[in-house]
Amino acid sequence: MEPGPRHLLNPLTPHHPVSPPLLGRSVEELEGWAVAEGQPPFRGRQIHEWLYRRGAHDLASITVLPKAWRHTLQQREMAQGEPLVGRLVEQHRRVAADGTTKLILETTDGLRLESVGIPTDDRLTVCVSSQVGCPMACRFCATGQDGLARSLALHEIVDQVLSVREAMDRRPTHVVFMGMGEPLLNTDAVLQAVTVLCRDLGMAQRQITVSTVGVPGTLPTLADKAHQVLGRAQFTLAVSLHAPDQRLREELIPTARAYPIDQLLADCRHYASQTSRRVSFEYILLARVNDAPQQADALAHQLRGFQSHVNLIPYNPISEDTFERPSEQRVERFRQRLLEQHIAVSVRASRGLDQDAACGQLRRSLAPT
Repeated sequence: MEPGPRHLLNPLTPHHPVSPPLLGRSVEELEGWAVAEGQPPFRGRQIHEWLYRRGAHDLASITVLPKAWRHTLQQREMAQGEPLVGRLVEQHRRVAADGTTKLILETTDGLRLESVGIPTDDRLTVCVSSQVGCPMACRFCATGQDGLARSLALHEIVDQVLSVREAMDRRPTHVVFMGMGEPLLNTDAVLQAVTVLCRDLGMAQRQITVSTVGVPGTLPTLADKAHQVLGRAQFTLAVSLHAPDQRLREELIPTARAYPIDQLLADCRHYASQTSRRVSFEYILLARVNDAPQQADALAHQLRGFQSHVNLIPYNPISEDTFERPSEQRVERFRQRLLEQHIAVSVRASRGLDQDAACGQLRRSLAPT
């Protein structure tokens, strides 16, 4: 049985081990840690190499470190009951016919989260979670049906990229924060993770996408926070819109009542002007709910003159739900309607449909009944 609320002091607060884990630290920070342990600075550089390039799960496996020191550190881990490195434990793996790989990873406090590797011939995209569960309660999302447990800490986010790299034996080229949770309810850890992905794993910000369903007060400050943490905001911002008007958006996303669509789009325009980066809008197409031609027209009207891009996502059905996936003809008609009105648009190819493709679906299917 998964831990219940009794394990949580504050659902939004990440779980922090007794001492901050090594995963997520820079080479300079690891050098400083090694010196504090009575070791020369180059030991920190060795740890950095083994954590980020070789994917070490524990210090005992870093054989270049002195045996006596490794033994001392192992004893400390046993005494405090928390691993020093901070890696998650893979509990389950499911591979679809198209190679899409879903992992269920377990945290040190016994919670489970999903991460996904989505391969093509020339890229590997890792879809990472920012929280365990999600408080946004979107009606079409499997994750939202279970509520929120807590936000993830920096090392728990970074680990997901390493775990997918190991499972698929391939270097990730892109990372999208589109897994479990609302990234802008965990902004600090998400931006720190972007720092680690770029600084320590050699990615570029333009290879990273941060998705949000819209949280009041977060978008106006996101560019400033990114500038403070990253130096500049060059990652892609993806906003989950899913409806062209406030009424339907509230039906699909109950939390949208607190964030009118007009204000959300105004904040998106402000963000685009601050960063000179176009905003991507995610739009899940639900058969006979939001996929009619007149709804495409309404969406085009909302986005006209906006530096933006629409990513249409045909719905991946989940159990216990009444929504349906639209036909290819309806998807194409919606896309063409947007193109005719000069809206940049693409259709996301569905992946892993034979293996619980929807976000949070695999985790729910494995939960005890």
